[in-house]
Amino acid sequence: MVTRTRFDDSDCPVARSVDAIGDWWSLLIVRDAFDGSRRFGEFQRSLGVAKNILTARLRTLVAGGVLESVPASDGSAYREYVLTPKGEALFPVIVALRQWGEENFFAPGEPHSQLVDRRQGHRLRALEVRSADGRRLNPDDTTVHKTPVHKTPTQRSEP
Repeated sequence: MVTRTRFDDSDCPVARSVDAIGDWWSLLIVRDAFDGSRRFGEFQRSLGVAKNILTARLRTLVAGGVLESVPASDGSAYREYVLTPKGEALFPVIVALRQWGEENFFAPGEPHSQLVDRRQGHRLRALEVRSADGRRLNPDDTTVHKTPVHKTPTQRSEP
């Protein structure tokens, strides 16, 4: 079995995020939760994922605080999975992935599902990254300020 590299103590926010939800099944589970899926069977039918994989991913998402397991809303003995505030904060990430996929993986005019504003019935505008003063930013307009690495007495540099 391959050992999974963990990034939960990385100084990079992207690495920590991928550590929590980077698995493709996990992202699709979150997508389905935004679409209203709540029960194990709903996720399983929608995704066609093996039950053992779904169980493991749901457990990880609950442990990471993305989903919460709650008693079924109909009073039955079943459990339901609902997005926590941390999970709901993934909405822009899911929208960005959706829009990136629409732009890069569908031919012009090719039919696909669409995310629309429930109140107005219109498709959403494309997400944009903006500066604090409102300017649209591209990758060349940004830089990452990395945290300094502090060496402990037991660490040493290679020559």
